[in-house]
Amino acid sequence: MALRYTTRKLNYKSLFRISQRSYAAAEAGSFPDYVLRAPATDVTTLDSGLRVASETVAGAETATVGVWIDAGSRYETAKNNGAAHFLEHMAFKGTSRRTQHQLEMEIENMGAHLNAYTSREQTVYFAQVFKKDVGRALDILSDILLNSKLEESAIERERDVILREMTEVNKQQEELVLDHLHATAFMGTGLGRTILGPEENIRSLSRNDLTDYINTHYTAPRMVIAGAGAIDHNELCSMSSEYFGNLPSAPQGSAAVAMDPAVFTGSDIRVRFDSMDKAHIALAFEGASWTSEYAFPLMCIQAMLGSYDRASGMGKNVASRMCQEIAISEAAHSLSTFNTCYKDTGLFGIYAVAPDNKLDELMWNVMNNLVRLVHTPSDEEVERAKVNLKATMLMALDGHSNVVEDIGRQLLTYGRRITPAEIFARIDAVTTADIKATATKFINDEDHALAAVGGIHELPDYSWIRRHSYWLRY
Repeated sequence: MALRYTTRKLNYKSLFRISQRSYAAAEAGSFPDYVLRAPATDVTTLDSGLRVASETVAGAETATVGVWIDAGSRYETAKNNGAAHFLEHMAFKGTSRRTQHQLEMEIENMGAHLNAYTSREQTVYFAQVFKKDVGRALDILSDILLNSKLEESAIERERDVILREMTEVNKQQEELVLDHLHATAFMGTGLGRTILGPEENIRSLSRNDLTDYINTHYTAPRMVIAGAGAIDHNELCSMSSEYFGNLPSAPQGSAAVAMDPAVFTGSDIRVRFDSMDKAHIALAFEGASWTSEYAFPLMCIQAMLGSYDRASGMGKNVASRMCQEIAISEAAHSLSTFNTCYKDTGLFGIYAVAPDNKLDELMWNVMNNLVRLVHTPSDEEVERAKVNLKATMLMALDGHSNVVEDIGRQLLTYGRRITPAEIFARIDAVTTADIKATATKFINDEDHALAAVGGIHELPDYSWIRRHSYWLRY
């Protein structure tokens, strides 16, 4: 135990020295022309604190514009859990200026697409429109956000809609398992709550609960207006000031909203169905926040571990060593690595679907390959992961909707837009020594959280998995 602890301390110290040298070298190097000539992101902060950001694409005929709000299920309480998602449904049910029918007709007549989603930390409303309709889209977005009628009859009707949505979500095993994973990993905190909320809340949330949530969280400093495509930044700022000028700068009648701190708890939740011949398993360690110095090394580790699907054309010829071993032994139908970041924490782990009689072999392979990164990651697999990560990040910016999503999320999480060149420099700065140090910090002899549903009678217990989170080396 003392030896492992000493090694860990040395790795932490070396991480910063190595990263600084490598980052400087990467900045001094050259990047492809398509990275260096990426369109600039213009950002303006209005007097109210509302931020307006856009990326103009020359020659574009369409645009995506939206509102990113720094509010999600994490900011709810046990009493009003589900309010953010409920408001997302109510936003399209009519405003003081437009009935639901008029709203739908106006969007259809523009040929636009209006959508919204709620996550644990953010709520997003966005529209895809022709460039001549950007102003109308912002008008509609401000109307549904700030002037929703929230009629009692509409609220009652929507309860059944959300309950049906919950039923459908619970049929998707991956969604269900990841909700269980958050519930056990962050038990007793905001991140442990589901986005839809419990059934009793869906049946009991009142109009006052919804208006209180709006008054508390829908303030100018917690919002970003983002646009991409056929956007003129000055016009976007002018329209944002016109349509969102009445946003309050602080919560009404209360102090600033305090974020519920996340506390990771090593634990597991197991839902056993012996009638099922498959198991759905999510195993996670506490990860890094968006702004952590370990964020990019963890992304590289995610790329190194990779993913596998028995039905894919790659078969057993995947590059990832872990996936190769699992494919050869047929220990899983599919397996993927996830790295979920939040403001002050994260979850890093593996999601697998496996036969009920292969779980012991699956977990041995997974834990062995996770701990291997603490000791013997190769330079070759690190370089391959870095190239893979660069390609993944560039492909994620393909299209106006993806770009505007990136702008809104980054302004809420980083406070600025990170350029592709900086992303490449940060990826290039990651070394094999950084991978070892990061794996030591997050995996080696660390508590884990696990959620499993299905035929899990052969799944090793918590102590077995915890014992295999490190190697005894003499």
